[in-house]
Amino acid sequence: MNPLTMKHLRYFDALARQGHFGRAAEDCAISQPALSMQIKELEDLVGAPLVERTTRQLRLTGLGEEFAARVRDILRSVDELQDMARAAQHPLLGRLRIGVIPTVAPYLLPGVITQLSARYPGLDLRPREAVTGKLIADLLEARLDTAIVALPVSEPTLTEVALFDEDFVLVRPADEASRPVPDAAMLREMRLLLLEEGHCFRDQALAFCSLSPTASREMMEGSSLATLVQMVGAGIGVTLVPEMALGIETRSAEVALQRLPAPSPSRTIGMVWRKSSPLAKQLEDVARIVRSVGLAQRTAR
Repeated sequence: MNPLTMKHLRYFDALARQGHFGRAAEDCAISQPALSMQIKELEDLVGAPLVERTTRQLRLTGLGEEFAARVRDILRSVDELQDMARAAQHPLLGRLRIGVIPTVAPYLLPGVITQLSARYPGLDLRPREAVTGKLIADLLEARLDTAIVALPVSEPTLTEVALFDEDFVLVRPADEASRPVPDAAMLREMRLLLLEEGHCFRDQALAFCSLSPTASREMMEGSSLATLVQMVGAGIGVTLVPEMALGIETRSAEVALQRLPAPSPSRTIGMVWRKSSPLAKQLEDVARIVRSVGLAQRTAR
């Protein structure tokens, strides 16, 4: 019988997190049959079932729940040991798992990857795009090394480093370009298009307009800034877009852009990482690079 390996633990952790063999296999970059075989082998090694399989859903057994919690602790400790080894090396080498929120990733990430690759040739960048809640959860579970998000996140175990601020810009149909620029009160009366729930940018737009999440449920939603801008171009409503997204998202849409009156809505983009991370010093260097890319893009606009 083969011994229990880290591969077994990582595959089981993915299955416990995803609750689905197909999604867990995709997360581990292996086929579903291969994952199933590894989980079955792990159960044989343990001597008891860890997963309850039904035709409709997958559940962890009681032992599986306890096993999953211990596995998470083990994997977190192993990752921290690897981080300690990387922290002893300079320049930064090896894997760097960096999360980015969707309203930042397409616009900032290409420049960041270019600069980091030039500065650290031995760096194996592993970017991941997800909403803030998912990134913070993965960061706390040591599945990410750092994340670029809108601040604050107000998590006491994380270090927050502000990088730069950017304004939100009103995007409205092109034939409304000559209309007066609305303030927050006027904007509440307009047909405001929002990102779907889970995006922090949605919450920031609602806060500026002093709208409750309950009221927002009746508004039209999109899954991306690109969708919102195209909907505006079709005359469906208006939306707010962060400055960094304007060049890409408005180039193929018939829309007008307007700066909102002070105090205009804005957000602070920053980086977060675990206070206990051995890579803290290296991540400070990464943060300086991300800041320089963001500020350079802002100047170019």
